[in-house]
Amino acid sequence: MKTTARLTGFLYFIFAALAIYDYMFAAPQIMVSNDIAASMKNMVTKEFLLRTTIMGSIISNILFAIVVLLFYQMLKQVNQFQARWMVALVMVALPAAFINDAIYLTALKIAKGDLLITFSSEQKEAIAGTLLKIRTYSHQLVTFHWGLWLIPLAILFYQSGLIPKIFTWLLLINAAGYMIISVTNILFPEASPAVMKIVYPTWFAGEVPLIFWLMIKGVRTNKAVLKTEEQ
Repeated sequence: MKTTARLTGFLYFIFAALAIYDYMFAAPQIMVSNDIAASMKNMVTKEFLLRTTIMGSIISNILFAIVVLLFYQMLKQVNQFQARWMVALVMVALPAAFINDAIYLTALKIAKGDLLITFSSEQKEAIAGTLLKIRTYSHQLVTFHWGLWLIPLAILFYQSGLIPKIFTWLLLINAAGYMIISVTNILFPEASPAVMKIVYPTWFAGEVPLIFWLMIKGVRTNKAVLKTEEQ
């Protein structure tokens, strides 16, 4: 099980690194808040950077699926229903993530003039802007699932004793941070920037320590209290 845990941690690390690359490095260089024209210009002038984020997103989403299945393999003996629920929460969100990548590519094609050739610049800008808004809103909804799947993961790890319990509480804090900002974006969008400043540090509270623990330490198989699912 230690080998599986270390492999999971390593793949989780790559997944997280690709997500950070997009969110903290690439996206700020391309997207300009409340300025679609500038964003479209950046998409064209920095096309390769944009394409690397799309490719990175595809790879990271595939890794996300693999990681959650590896977690399932490690934790299914603790509570199979919760483990299946954890997998389901991830798998439901993945199609939206792939659609977001398709939307990004479509907006790029419009910005380059490869699509909607007969449309005016204003019309292209309006359509591309709408697509990018849809991508943003979809991303805000998917963020809720980023948090939701961490709840059964934390519970399963807590029950198993495979890792120190402090990590399970940090995962719950991490989950709350994702879910709070998603709910805020839906119900109180005007408060989103202020709330984001508060909850943003929680996005690294649980997953990052867990990743490094799994890569370095693995799991405490000799101390695990694995429970066979009651039939």
